[in-house]
Amino acid sequence: MIALRKRSSCSSQLGLALCTLGLAVMGGLSWAVPMDEQDYYLQEISNRDHYYSFPYPGEEYFPFTEQPGEEGTIRAAETEEQPGFKPSRKELKPKKSSKKGKTILETPPDCPPLGLETLKITDFQLHASTAKRYGLGAHRGRLNIQAGVNENDFYDGAWCAGRNDPFQWIEVDARRLTKFTGVITQGRNSLWSSNWVTSFRVLVSNDSHAWTAVRNESGDVIFEGNSEKEIPVLNMLPVPLVARYIRINPRSWYEEGSICMRLEILGCPLPDPNNYYHRRNEMTTTDNLDFKHHNYKEMRQLMKTVNKMCPNITRIYNIGKSHQGLKLYAVEISDNPGEHEVGEPEFRYIAGAHGNEVLGRELILLLMQFMCQEYLAGNPRIVHLIEDTRIHLLPSVNPDGYDKAYKAGSELGGWSLGRWTQDGIDINNNFPDLNSLLWESEDQKKSKRKVPNHHIPIPDWYLSENATVAVETRAIIAWMEKIPFVLGGNLQGGELVVAYPYDMVRSLWKTQDYTPTPDDHVFRWLAYSYASTHRLMTDARRRACHTEDFQKEDGTVNGASWHTVAGSINDFSYLHTNCFELSIYVGCDKYPHESELPEEWENNRESLIVFMEQVHRGIKGIVKDIHGRGIPNAVISVEGVNHDIRTGSDGDYWRLLNPGEYMVSVKAEGYTTATKTCEVGYDMGATRCDFTISKTNLARIKEIMRKFGKQPISLSLRRLRQRARQWRQRR
Repeated sequence: MIALRKRSSCSSQLGLALCTLGLAVMGGLSWAVPMDEQDYYLQEISNRDHYYSFPYPGEEYFPFTEQPGEEGTIRAAETEEQPGFKPSRKELKPKKSSKKGKTILETPPDCPPLGLETLKITDFQLHASTAKRYGLGAHRGRLNIQAGVNENDFYDGAWCAGRNDPFQWIEVDARRLTKFTGVITQGRNSLWSSNWVTSFRVLVSNDSHAWTAVRNESGDVIFEGNSEKEIPVLNMLPVPLVARYIRINPRSWYEEGSICMRLEILGCPLPDPNNYYHRRNEMTTTDNLDFKHHNYKEMRQLMKTVNKMCPNITRIYNIGKSHQGLKLYAVEISDNPGEHEVGEPEFRYIAGAHGNEVLGRELILLLMQFMCQEYLAGNPRIVHLIEDTRIHLLPSVNPDGYDKAYKAGSELGGWSLGRWTQDGIDINNNFPDLNSLLWESEDQKKSKRKVPNHHIPIPDWYLSENATVAVETRAIIAWMEKIPFVLGGNLQGGELVVAYPYDMVRSLWKTQDYTPTPDDHVFRWLAYSYASTHRLMTDARRRACHTEDFQKEDGTVNGASWHTVAGSINDFSYLHTNCFELSIYVGCDKYPHESELPEEWENNRESLIVFMEQVHRGIKGIVKDIHGRGIPNAVISVEGVNHDIRTGSDGDYWRLLNPGEYMVSVKAEGYTTATKTCEVGYDMGATRCDFTISKTNLARIKEIMRKFGKQPISLSLRRLRQRARQWRQRR
């Protein structure tokens, strides 16, 4: 093994001198060309031994038999059948399901993705022959990676070679022997340019020096690449090959563009308990849950199974229908399902507003299974949460969009297939813009049209039949108005961060600007409660998913400072109801492979529970009259916070607040105003803060007069009649 290493290094003094001279010349050439044309990977290629020359701790070195020439011999997987060069039409032929003739695409690969998109493959495992610039380096050649708003920055949307010739390549080091079965490719994500590879070779190696091209009876296989830049193209290898390294060698590219690629590699790592990197990244779960992707029928069946296991604490209901008539099913988890208990807060998780963001959907399905199992097992934490909270789980807001993504399958739907509803609407941004109404009212203080700081009414134009509003959006609004939710989270994908409102900037001239709500400190705590308990969100060593590094805010971000959005569900929920809503982006990969679900569950399980528990932070109570009856629609105000909430139909309320001492006031039409000091502690559990208020004198008079069928007489009119009577008596 040592002898083999020496053949690829400068061992003698003369060789060392020549190597040093060569590096100096290459460095000089690099500095001599313009920055946009420099090959940033020249130094990395020259120093390849730094990464590859030595085995990793506990790792066996696997030499292979060299043949004359450049290429070595790689063994094929012995137990595998030999599929065709590309998936045949029979393999990719849609098959009909048993209901309504819906089609499902059979996924041909038997090996999962290595993890370029999910970031399991680190930047150090990606290398290339050349790169146009750092922002187009090999580390950007990941499937579905998105470019930054500005081109020519550090975050472009692909690997792009520094030169356009057939000698360029991008390489993945699996860091262990792997059975490679296929390659998925895309072009460059860019608003301004069109670049993709139209054909390529695939080579494999055990040491990154001697390479074997994938061949068939006719010679080297030339795989068909992309015909545009966004739709992924899958190519299966004729024979699965076992090696450590895999290299993609573009042979032709779009004639008006250049060599640019994003890719994912399909492969099965072979068992190797001594591999240090495998042990470090290995993630297992002890939860006995159904880790798979569920189509609409399977999702419905899973809900029925959970309900059958835990009939006393679960209830299945629907909030409406999608554009194609699919019911929007939800599961309620409570010790008294089907009814609101006075003093018990209501919580909701929703997912799938973007149909192709599938991870959130599966996490909610896993959560309902987990809570049922743990309740039956007597887990005191889960039992306490269910007995003191009414929880609603809505896993698929946009089932029509999900159906499109599901048919394409994991990795093959691209970035946006299934994102919108059947009629082309983005549900997440389809709610009424109440921010503008509030801010216009605040800016024009003398305006006759006053807008309250809470429970802002929906504009009439939005309620009209001609408004561009999805039926799914209307169903969610009706659901939000019917149930007195206190806290909610909508699970999304494609990033790893928790976003809190406002989501819309206040200035008309900015697209990004920190725009806080009056409850900014509460929202920041809520966001941090999820992010800090997630396995990866606050990890300073974690690589950014695409372009944004959220570590400076500990895995959280104000929505408007990220990108402005009008009519978001978060802003609407805050301004129209009592519910504080946040967007939780649960993973870089919107539609992870089924094999990733156990790890994603472990990443998010604790966070999902901790966030639900935050519904019990702040103050709660009941507003009653002197006869003990609850007063609905009473306004609860906190001194120093310009946002109020209202009591429910039974007079109960919940106000999320951080620890501290607060002056809280309550007022209701026809009642006197009451104020008291309420203190919120650091221990979990809301502080009880009840109010008993009495009717005003005028309200009492009106009530008495209505009781006897008379209308109250105004004081001024009574005085005028009394004076007229006295004047007549004097005469």
